[in-house]
Amino acid sequence: MNKTLLCILACTLPVVSTYAETPKISNGVVVDDNGMTLYAFDKDTVPGKSACVDACASLWPAAVADSYDKPGGDWGFIDAGSGKHQWTYKGQPLYRFANDKQPGQMNGDGVKGIWHTVKP
Repeated sequence: MNKTLLCILACTLPVVSTYAETPKISNGVVVDDNGMTLYAFDKDTVPGKSACVDACASLWPAAVADSYDKPGGDWGFIDAGSGKHQWTYKGQPLYRFANDKQPGQMNGDGVKGIWHTVKP
């Protein structure tokens, strides 16, 4: 096959975006771009700051935004350290739960009475 024909074939294929999306509402809860449930932590009482650090953060990792993500509307950011941003919904920092292995799982809802799925 000659180079011109290869270019015609390759250059006309649709471009698929690899960019992640802003978290969204799905089935009445907030989820990330992969459909994984996001959670709020009752101990997050200081605006703009996460109270989940060290051992907490290994079980409840922050929902970190990609560098190209943009806040807007109810979706915002707080500083997650190392130049990264953690997603927020209506000012509430968002987290994933390490024991959720598939989209739609909500294994973290109600843990210790201080972790909750985020609902609109």
